Amino acid sequence: MLLDIKGLEVAYGAVKVLFGVDMHVDRGEIVAIIGPNGAGKSTVIKAVVGLQPARSGTVVFDGRDITHVPAHEITGLGIGYVPQGRIVFARMTVTDNLEIGAFLISNRAKRLAAVDKVFSQFPRLHERRNQLAGNLSGGEQQMLAIGRALMLDPKIIILDEPSLGLSPKYVELVFDKLLELKSQGRTLLMVEQNAARALELADRGYALELGRNRFTDTGANLLANADVRRMYLGGQ
Repeated sequence: MLLDIKGLEVAYGAVKVLFGVDMHVDRGEIVAIIGPNGAGKSTVIKAVVGLQPARSGTVVFDGRDITHVPAHEITGLGIGYVPQGRIVFARMTVTDNLEIGAFLISNRAKRLAAVDKVFSQFPRLHERRNQLAGNLSGGEQQMLAIGRALMLDPKIIILDEPSLGLSPKYVELVFDKLLELKSQGRTLLMVEQNAARALELADRGYALELGRNRFTDTGANLLANADVRRMYLGGQ
């Protein structure tokens, strides 16, 4: 088990958002977190990456308790984070954006080697390597955000709504890229509003409701579950 979340409780001020959430991620699998708006999906991963403190419960990553490790130390432990909203440095080039993702690598030759490795996985980024990130399409910016998270060769990649706001073409390209990363042995945990598509990709999934675990099963079983279809997939 690579990531183990137990009894996680999180609050924003006096407003409690998570109520004892349990999840785990094994090495080499894709795990999806689905649920309606306000269910606490993004809060789970923000607690994992240190952006939102846990009120109680534990987060154990690769055998280490990281529940209260500050966000600026999380990346160095082997956790790559792709935030919601395709956050890139718009006035910097594609290459510079990737190099920022390798800020812990002091040796420039090694940083450039990491950039080249990402370019080999994302040929479109290589074509646009000298363009400003702000001039990329939304899908290309998402690819850049994922590539930046790969720069330190993380043990797990955590993605918050990777398909949000993308055209259908780029939604498929992003999901295809996630499957490709899994085929390379990568471990992924993602929050995704496109629940049906996420469960098609996922080895396992968690459905949250009002900050609590509602359903937990394989992606295929969740897709076949009539209650899940009715509550989270629009009856599909």
